[in-house]
Amino acid sequence: MNGNLIRRFEEVSGAPVRILPGGYVMGGGAMGGGMGGGMGGGASALVQLDWEGNEVWRFDKTELLEGPGGNTVWSARLHHDWQREGSPAGYYAPGSEPSLMSGRTLILANKNVMRPEISDRRLQDDYVLEVSWDGEVLWDWLASDHVDELGFSEAARDAIRRSAPGNQGDQDFDWLHLNSLSYLGPNRWYDQGDERFHPDNVIFSSRQANIVAIVARSGEIVWRMGPDFRETEALLEIGQIIGQHHPHIIPEGLPGAGNLMVFDNGGGAGYGEPNPAAPNGRSIVERYSSRVLEINPVTMEKVWEYSIQGHGRFHFFSHNVSMAQRLPNGNTLITEGAAGRAFEVTVDHEIVWEFINPFFYESDDTRHNFYRAYRVPYDWIPQLTPPEERPVVPPNLSDFRIEPQ
Repeated sequence: MNGNLIRRFEEVSGAPVRILPGGYVMGGGAMGGGMGGGMGGGASALVQLDWEGNEVWRFDKTELLEGPGGNTVWSARLHHDWQREGSPAGYYAPGSEPSLMSGRTLILANKNVMRPEISDRRLQDDYVLEVSWDGEVLWDWLASDHVDELGFSEAARDAIRRSAPGNQGDQDFDWLHLNSLSYLGPNRWYDQGDERFHPDNVIFSSRQANIVAIVARSGEIVWRMGPDFRETEALLEIGQIIGQHHPHIIPEGLPGAGNLMVFDNGGGAGYGEPNPAAPNGRSIVERYSSRVLEINPVTMEKVWEYSIQGHGRFHFFSHNVSMAQRLPNGNTLITEGAAGRAFEVTVDHEIVWEFINPFFYESDDTRHNFYRAYRVPYDWIPQLTPPEERPVVPPNLSDFRIEPQ
């Protein structure tokens, strides 16, 4: 909590990395494009390590790929998200912990397919699979199979067809760009009889299309928000969500349990009628500020919002990455990822904790963005003595001076 580096894991990166109870760490291995990450980039494996860095679990059997020299290699083709059974949203909640040496794992991967009804270009499609501890595929789902359930207008479908040739070279068309995937987990809506919110159903986010949706185990999309937030009066009241990340149902045991939380990035996204700023109908809506929204997913009422408006040129804004985590004390931990910043706010929007990422890119010493930040209890890492937390008192800016040399 005082920002000191305790342990650095260089064996894993991205997709994202999480600490689990017992000091285990889990995330993508062998990141990047080509043979290691598979076509379209990503991670060739999802791995779980113990505190000492020993591998205790691995999944890399999504697809057999052809590598240099005609050799073939298995790859997970993992990108953006995964969840371990027992922790539906991927962060700490009292009374629920991720399985450590057993259980199912939900994985977001890529698969390259040809779908002429969507585009003439080969798609870098989003492929969801759930695997057992032994690596058996228990359930899978391919986004392009459900294009007619995604709420696209004919203008949006035309824009998808038109915008694909704008990709550089022979790059496959990342038409939806799913960036988040979670189990719904136990929730009050299902307890009250709403089958759409079965705990094993899956919620996903399409960053490129401005869609948040729930998939039932039958494969059907049973709940959807977006792409057009003019569809209903309730959505119009929420306002257009753009390029969002990390939509999830707040887990049981936390304030706001059952509500949907989402980081509404802003920036540009969405398909539709061409306009002067989007002549091919891609990225038709724009907003250069971000919001964190808490929404009742049944009534679509906006319960809580964090945003900064009306402050001249100062905005809370992350055009990509980012997330929000509800904490047991009712506060919300927000990752403003593009700015390399994580901060905790109260329900009344007071900032009570802040961390600036001190690690910059080796290739670009101006960038220190990061994907997500998670807070976990100290007792999840028994290898360490809980540190003494010291208050950090912000200086009075009118009095603050650096002593002259």
